[in-house]
Amino acid sequence: MKHFVATARGRVQRVGYREHVYNETFERNISGYVMNLKNGEVEIVAEGSEKDLQEFINEINIIHRPIAVRSFTVRWEEATGEYADFEIIRGDIQEEMAERMDYAGNLLHSMDSKFDRMLDKQDQMLDKQDQMLDKQDQSIQIGKETLQVGKETKEEIVGLRGDTRKYLDAEFAEIRKELVSIKDA
Repeated sequence: MKHFVATARGRVQRVGYREHVYNETFERNISGYVMNLKNGEVEIVAEGSEKDLQEFINEINIIHRPIAVRSFTVRWEEATGEYADFEIIRGDIQEEMAERMDYAGNLLHSMDSKFDRMLDKQDQMLDKQDQMLDKQDQSIQIGKETLQVGKETKEEIVGLRGDTRKYLDAEFAEIRKELVSIKDA
């Protein structure tokens, strides 16, 4: 078991950083606490296996809007075993409410940005659908033109057959006449 005391500096208060730190302990066997300090920093005291603590440090030393840890110092010590689980130490109610309001505002801003990106993607998809529909319309028009050419070709063939039949019938009739006259002669 190891123990560390860490100090996070930067944009770490009123942005949901303590909740982030707290959430990162769920998959790890870590006990201790996280709390805001009066000077704008956040203190993290944690105990657990060295592997869990190293992974934990990697997950809480972050820059991910709205959180921006600009400096992260760690002091390693021997474990004391004094913490049963991990908790967020809260300040006075007015300070906590203001922090929650700031955090909620950041979440709404994030959702708004994601919604804007989603609408942009949707517009791109609609443009592509319009292009596909235009191509389908062109294909349908080509199909109609092809059908018209097919109909005209069929009419030509039917006419040609009729003309050929009349011509051949006339020729055969003439040949019959000549055969009859040859027979008679």
